[in-house]
Amino acid sequence: MNKHTGFLLSYFKYGDNDAVLHCFTKEAGFQSFFLRGVYSAKNKKKAYLMPLNELSLTIYSQQSNAKLQSISKIDAVGNDDLYLDVKQNTIIFFIADFLNQTLKSEQENLELFSEIKHLKDNLQTGNLYAHYAFLIKILNVFGLAPLVSESNFLNVEKGIFEERISSQNLDQEISKIWKEILIGDVGYELKLEKTHRRKLMDSILMFYKNHFPDFYTPKSLQVIHQLFE
Repeated sequence: MNKHTGFLLSYFKYGDNDAVLHCFTKEAGFQSFFLRGVYSAKNKKKAYLMPLNELSLTIYSQQSNAKLQSISKIDAVGNDDLYLDVKQNTIIFFIADFLNQTLKSEQENLELFSEIKHLKDNLQTGNLYAHYAFLIKILNVFGLAPLVSESNFLNVEKGIFEERISSQNLDQEISKIWKEILIGDVGYELKLEKTHRRKLMDSILMFYKNHFPDFYTPKSLQVIHQLFE
Protein backbone atom coordinates (compact mmCIF):
# COMPACT_ATOMS: atom_id res chain seq x y z
CA MET A 1 0.00 0.00 0.00
CA ASN A 2 1.08 3.58 -0.71
CA LYS A 3 0.17 6.39 1.65
CA HIS A 4 -0.47 10.05 0.92
CA THR A 5 -1.32 13.03 3.07
CA GLY A 6 -3.21 15.67 1.16
CA PHE A 7 -5.56 18.63 1.26
CA LEU A 8 -8.87 18.04 -0.50
CA LEU A 9 -9.34 20.72 -3.16
CA SER A 10 -12.48 19.48 -4.89
CA TYR A 11 -14.50 16.33 -5.52
CA PHE A 12 -17.50 15.12 -7.47
CA LYS A 13 -19.90 12.25 -7.11
CA TYR A 14 -19.40 9.39 -9.56
CA GLY A 15 -22.36 7.09 -10.01
CA ASP A 16 -24.58 6.41 -7.01
CA ASN A 17 -22.03 5.79 -4.27
CA ASP A 18 -18.53 6.68 -5.49
CA ALA A 19 -16.51 9.89 -5.79
CA VAL A 20 -13.45 11.32 -7.52
CA LEU A 21 -11.21 13.44 -5.27
CA HIS A 22 -8.72 16.10 -6.36
CA CYS A 23 -6.06 16.64 -3.69
CA PHE A 24 -2.78 18.45 -3.21
CA THR A 25 -0.57 15.86 -1.56
CA LYS A 26 2.62 16.22 0.42
CA GLU A 27 4.26 13.32 -1.42
CA ALA A 28 3.32 13.92 -5.07
CA GLY A 29 1.63 17.30 -5.52
CA PHE A 30 -1.73 17.47 -7.30
CA GLN A 31 -3.36 14.04 -7.56
CA SER A 32 -6.77 12.62 -8.40
CA PHE A 33 -8.15 9.57 -6.62
CA PHE A 34 -11.15 7.25 -6.91
CA LEU A 35 -13.05 6.63 -3.66
CA ARG A 36 -15.49 3.74 -3.79
CA GLY A 37 -18.69 3.56 -1.74
CA VAL A 38 -18.30 6.84 0.15
CA TYR A 39 -21.92 7.83 -0.54
CA SER A 40 -23.42 4.52 0.58
CA ALA A 41 -25.93 4.85 3.42
CA LYS A 42 -23.73 3.38 6.16
CA ASN A 43 -20.45 5.08 5.19
CA LYS A 44 -19.62 7.83 7.69
CA LYS A 45 -16.48 8.88 5.82
CA LYS A 46 -18.49 11.21 3.56
CA ALA A 47 -18.18 13.73 6.40
CA TYR A 48 -14.48 14.02 5.46
CA LEU A 49 -15.34 15.49 2.07
CA MET A 50 -14.86 19.13 3.01
CA PRO A 51 -12.69 21.57 1.03
CA LEU A 52 -9.11 21.85 2.36
CA ASN A 53 -9.72 19.06 4.85
CA GLU A 54 -6.38 17.33 5.46
CA LEU A 55 -6.70 13.63 4.70
CA SER A 56 -4.63 10.52 5.18
CA LEU A 57 -5.06 8.32 2.10
CA THR A 58 -4.00 4.71 1.65
CA ILE A 59 -3.73 3.76 -2.02
CA TYR A 60 -3.76 0.33 -3.61
CA SER A 61 -0.08 -0.21 -4.47
CA GLN A 62 -0.74 -2.22 -7.64
CA GLN A 63 -2.29 0.92 -9.13
CA SER A 64 0.58 3.27 -8.32
CA ASN A 65 1.13 4.09 -12.01
CA ALA A 66 -2.53 4.47 -12.90
CA LYS A 67 -3.88 7.87 -13.89
CA LEU A 68 -6.67 7.54 -11.33
CA GLN A 69 -5.54 5.63 -8.27
CA SER A 70 -8.07 3.98 -5.96
CA ILE A 71 -8.26 4.71 -2.27
CA SER A 72 -8.45 1.71 0.05
CA LYS A 73 -8.65 3.73 3.28
CA ILE A 74 -9.35 7.37 4.11
CA ASP A 75 -9.03 9.20 7.43
CA ALA A 76 -8.98 12.80 8.57
CA VAL A 77 -5.75 14.29 9.91
CA GLY A 78 -6.60 16.17 13.09
CA ASN A 79 -10.02 17.55 13.92
CA ASP A 80 -10.76 20.88 12.25
CA ASP A 81 -13.64 22.97 13.52
CA LEU A 82 -13.18 25.62 10.81
CA TYR A 83 -16.32 24.39 9.10
CA LEU A 84 -18.49 25.37 12.07
CA ASP A 85 -17.82 29.10 11.67
CA VAL A 86 -19.58 30.79 8.74
CA LYS A 87 -16.77 33.21 7.91
CA GLN A 88 -13.96 30.67 8.29
CA ASN A 89 -15.94 28.15 6.25
CA THR A 90 -16.50 30.68 3.45
CA ILE A 91 -12.78 31.47 3.29
CA ILE A 92 -11.92 27.76 3.16
CA PHE A 93 -14.28 27.17 0.21
CA PHE A 94 -12.88 30.23 -1.58
CA ILE A 95 -9.23 29.17 -1.15
CA ALA A 96 -9.97 25.56 -2.13
CA ASP A 97 -11.49 26.79 -5.40
CA PHE A 98 -8.50 29.06 -5.94
CA LEU A 99 -6.00 26.23 -5.39
CA ASN A 100 -7.96 23.71 -7.42
CA GLN A 101 -7.40 25.98 -10.41
CA THR A 102 -3.77 26.92 -9.83
CA LEU A 103 -2.28 23.63 -8.62
CA LYS A 104 -3.40 21.24 -11.37
CA SER A 105 0.14 20.95 -12.75
CA GLU A 106 1.97 21.34 -9.45
CA GLN A 107 4.39 18.57 -8.47
CA GLU A 108 5.64 17.82 -4.95
CA ASN A 109 6.14 21.14 -3.17
CA LEU A 110 6.73 20.94 0.57
CA GLU A 111 6.93 24.72 0.93
CA LEU A 112 3.49 25.15 -0.61
CA PHE A 113 2.06 22.28 1.44
CA SER A 114 3.42 23.94 4.59
CA GLU A 115 1.97 27.31 3.55
CA ILE A 116 -1.51 25.80 3.29
CA LYS A 117 -1.05 24.46 6.81
CA HIS A 118 -0.05 27.94 8.01
CA LEU A 119 -3.17 29.40 6.43
CA LYS A 120 -5.44 26.91 8.19
CA ASP A 121 -3.65 27.41 11.50
CA ASN A 122 -4.18 31.17 11.23
CA LEU A 123 -7.85 30.77 10.36
CA GLN A 124 -8.19 28.41 13.31
CA THR A 125 -7.03 31.19 15.63
CA GLY A 126 -9.62 33.58 14.21
CA ASN A 127 -7.38 35.47 11.76
CA LEU A 128 -9.94 36.34 9.10
CA TYR A 129 -7.46 38.26 6.95
CA ALA A 130 -5.03 35.36 6.49
CA HIS A 131 -6.28 34.48 3.01
CA TYR A 132 -5.21 37.84 1.57
CA ALA A 133 -1.62 37.33 2.72
CA PHE A 134 -1.68 33.67 1.69
CA LEU A 135 -2.65 34.36 -1.93
CA ILE A 136 0.19 36.85 -2.29
CA LYS A 137 2.78 34.83 -0.34
CA ILE A 138 2.36 31.70 -2.47
CA LEU A 139 3.30 33.67 -5.58
CA ASN A 140 6.85 33.51 -4.19
CA VAL A 141 6.52 29.72 -4.04
CA PHE A 142 5.28 29.61 -7.65
CA GLY A 143 8.17 31.82 -8.76
CA LEU A 144 5.67 34.36 -10.12
CA ALA A 145 5.86 37.08 -7.48
CA PRO A 146 6.19 40.69 -8.69
CA LEU A 147 9.70 42.07 -8.72
CA VAL A 148 9.91 44.46 -5.75
CA SER A 149 11.63 47.81 -6.26
CA GLU A 150 11.54 51.31 -4.76
CA SER A 151 8.77 52.35 -7.18
CA ASN A 152 5.33 52.91 -5.67
CA PHE A 153 2.75 51.29 -7.94
CA LEU A 154 2.29 47.62 -8.78
CA ASN A 155 1.64 46.73 -12.41
CA VAL A 156 0.03 43.27 -12.31
CA GLU A 157 0.36 42.65 -16.04
CA LYS A 158 4.13 43.24 -16.06
CA GLY A 159 4.72 41.89 -12.56
CA ILE A 160 6.79 44.90 -11.50
CA PHE A 161 6.47 48.11 -9.49
CA GLU A 162 6.42 51.36 -11.46
CA GLU A 163 6.27 55.09 -10.82
CA ARG A 164 2.89 55.48 -12.54
CA ILE A 165 -0.41 53.96 -11.47
CA SER A 166 -1.73 51.31 -13.87
CA SER A 167 -5.13 50.59 -12.28
CA GLN A 168 -7.48 52.24 -9.79
CA ASN A 169 -7.32 49.04 -7.71
CA LEU A 170 -3.56 49.45 -7.43
CA ASP A 171 -3.14 52.82 -5.80
CA GLN A 172 -0.14 53.52 -3.60
CA GLU A 173 -1.73 52.09 -0.43
CA ILE A 174 -2.71 48.78 -2.05
CA SER A 175 0.67 48.52 -3.77
CA LYS A 176 2.37 49.10 -0.42
CA ILE A 177 0.42 46.21 1.14
CA TRP A 178 1.56 43.94 -1.70
CA LYS A 179 5.16 45.01 -1.21
CA GLU A 180 5.08 44.50 2.57
CA ILE A 181 3.70 40.97 2.19
CA LEU A 182 6.16 40.05 -0.57
CA ILE A 183 9.27 41.19 1.31
CA GLY A 184 8.09 39.77 4.62
CA ASP A 185 7.49 42.95 6.61
CA VAL A 186 3.84 41.91 6.99
CA GLY A 187 2.81 38.27 7.03
CA TYR A 188 -0.30 36.64 8.37
CA GLU A 189 -0.51 39.44 10.94
CA LEU A 190 -1.94 41.62 8.17
CA LYS A 191 -4.74 43.93 9.29
CA LEU A 192 -6.88 45.55 6.64
CA GLU A 193 -9.11 48.58 6.77
CA LYS A 194 -12.57 48.02 5.37
CA THR A 195 -11.88 50.36 2.44
CA HIS A 196 -8.85 48.28 1.40
CA ARG A 197 -10.34 44.78 1.42
CA ARG A 198 -12.19 44.77 -1.89
CA LYS A 199 -9.42 46.68 -3.69
CA LEU A 200 -6.75 44.28 -2.46
CA MET A 201 -8.77 41.22 -3.43
CA ASP A 202 -9.56 42.68 -6.85
CA SER A 203 -5.85 43.34 -7.40
CA ILE A 204 -5.02 39.74 -6.41
CA LEU A 205 -7.58 38.39 -8.86
CA MET A 206 -6.19 40.66 -11.59
CA PHE A 207 -2.71 39.26 -11.00
CA TYR A 208 -3.84 35.63 -11.16
CA LYS A 209 -5.88 36.24 -14.31
CA ASN A 210 -2.80 37.72 -15.96
CA HIS A 211 -0.40 34.96 -14.95
CA PHE A 212 -2.46 31.74 -14.72
CA PRO A 213 -4.06 30.54 -17.99
CA ASP A 214 -7.85 30.03 -17.84
CA PHE A 215 -8.09 31.35 -14.29
CA TYR A 216 -11.62 32.44 -13.35
CA THR A 217 -13.01 34.27 -10.32
CA PRO A 218 -14.22 31.76 -7.71
CA LYS A 219 -18.00 31.80 -7.33
CA SER A 220 -17.70 32.28 -3.57
CA LEU A 221 -16.08 35.71 -3.98
CA GLN A 222 -19.40 37.54 -3.65
CA VAL A 223 -20.10 35.73 -0.39
CA ILE A 224 -16.67 36.83 0.87
CA HIS A 225 -17.49 40.45 0.03
CA GLN A 226 -20.90 40.24 1.70
CA LEU A 227 -19.55 38.71 4.92
CA PHE A 228 -16.62 41.06 5.33
CA GLU A 229 -18.16 44.34 4.22
